[in-house]
Amino acid sequence: MKLTRIELHWVRLPLVAPFQTSFGTEHDREALLVKAVTPDAVGWGECVAMPEPGYSAEYVDGAADALVRFLIPAVGALPTVTAATVGHALTAVKGHPMAKAALEIAILDAQLRQAHMPLAEYLGAVRPAVPAGVSVGIMASIPELLDAVDGYLAAGYQRIKLKIQPGWDVAPVRAVREHVGDAVAVQVDANGAYTVTDAAHLAKLDPFDLLMIEQPLAEDDLRGHAALARRLRTPICLDESVTSPVRAVEAIESGAAAIINIKPGRVGGYLQARRIHDVCAAHGVPVWVGGMVETGIGRAANVALAALPNFTLVGDVSASDRFFARDITPPVVMRDGWIEVPTGPGIGVEPDEAALKEASLRSTGIDL
Repeated sequence: MKLTRIELHWVRLPLVAPFQTSFGTEHDREALLVKAVTPDAVGWGECVAMPEPGYSAEYVDGAADALVRFLIPAVGALPTVTAATVGHALTAVKGHPMAKAALEIAILDAQLRQAHMPLAEYLGAVRPAVPAGVSVGIMASIPELLDAVDGYLAAGYQRIKLKIQPGWDVAPVRAVREHVGDAVAVQVDANGAYTVTDAAHLAKLDPFDLLMIEQPLAEDDLRGHAALARRLRTPICLDESVTSPVRAVEAIESGAAAIINIKPGRVGGYLQARRIHDVCAAHGVPVWVGGMVETGIGRAANVALAALPNFTLVGDVSASDRFFARDITPPVVMRDGWIEVPTGPGIGVEPDEAALKEASLRSTGIDL
């Protein structure tokens, strides 16, 4: 496959409601889309970096700079391109996994469209649909939180994830568990907001029969997570800490993680995500697909990934209307708590031109 052009499109979509986590509040989703053009097909990818380096060191404009100055030229220098060769070509550039992931999936989308193969089939999916889970941000009050949870359960979501931080943890979690009863699957996500000295406090979450507590400590603190795991009955899941198959093995063998959240952008792409999935399966550790408030481009690809066999836990795979009144693609739809895996070639969706134009901030293109 020969690449002829790469385009970057900056878009901004307003959220249906503010989404607050321990590292900030989002009112809209500013995303960077990558379009890969070949003589025979066009592919799309989404960079999940945020406008500011809160979740990770990457941010939207930094990712764009890395793409324009280093990553796209590295791929453009290849005589022919496949998704399998992209990762090797980019190894000379350190870091920037979200930028690399966006470029890789755009190229893979074009490659699979040319081959008339769905992404799910290429990755090894085994299910035609995946269960939908929802992430609920930090709210102004517990009654507001309970109203939001009621709405998501009424809509059909099969699992509730609650964002927590110091000062917003035990009381809201207790309120939700008492409100929804024992039959509803509930887990919490701290985004690294605590330290190991908070172990006794976090142990107060144990009575609420949570599926897991996700990333309670800083991303580089595997030893602290392992120590915390010995103090809690609630299983620990790692997110930000796991960036590669090697890191996944370290987390598992050290006792720092009983569960792993796989976000393709965080680990450098969908092919790397599949490798981590396979490593975790070999160690008997379940995984699930995390979300980054993606547009339909990233959301459709995540649904395909979530259909692999070891994604046995409900992920942050929600419908488009969880975040957007109007997505830039035809909406990802949930029916009876399930989202169908796209069956069209590539990621199975592409931007609606009118919606893309409405959300567009600016764009640039590089001829190769």
